[in-house]
Amino acid sequence: MTKRRGGGWAGGLAVAALLLVVSIGPARAAEIHGGNSSFAGHGILMAWGILKAPIEDQSQVVVRIAPVEPAYTHLRVDGVDPFTQNRQEVVSARPLGQGAELRSPRGSFAEFTRREFHFFTADDWRAERPSLTVYFMGVPDTSPEFLAEAPLSAYLVETIAKLKGGAGQKP
Repeated sequence: MTKRRGGGWAGGLAVAALLLVVSIGPARAAEIHGGNSSFAGHGILMAWGILKAPIEDQSQVVVRIAPVEPAYTHLRVDGVDPFTQNRQEVVSARPLGQGAELRSPRGSFAEFTRREFHFFTADDWRAERPSLTVYFMGVPDTSPEFLAEAPLSAYLVETIAKLKGGAGQKP
């Protein structure tokens, strides 16, 4: 029989603490499922619409984003294949400012169905980690379609205004 040396309960406690620190790792951003064609929450407002074209491949998916909190300073959008987890940068990282309007060909959702909207605070921007991710599994089914730019723009303006007035509630 061999005699066990050193450590005892203090050694076990040190190992447990080390495992806890390693398993926690760096803080992860909040990840929220957007789901609907309008989203309000976590300091962000979003409205989706589709500008139809005579040829479906030329139709544009339009997303208008308005920050409620000035904490978010930057935005990046990734497309993700939900089966292979391959990802593609759809919108390069850019300052968010007072908001953004993003356009993607409708066909771009075929392979990279999941859209991840990554929002950054100034500190998280410097650390290259998003503060918040809002994701959608494809173009929301409730996204209205428009045949002309003016009605689409009016809808997006009106929807963002309603979301602002709704104190962060999803319509």
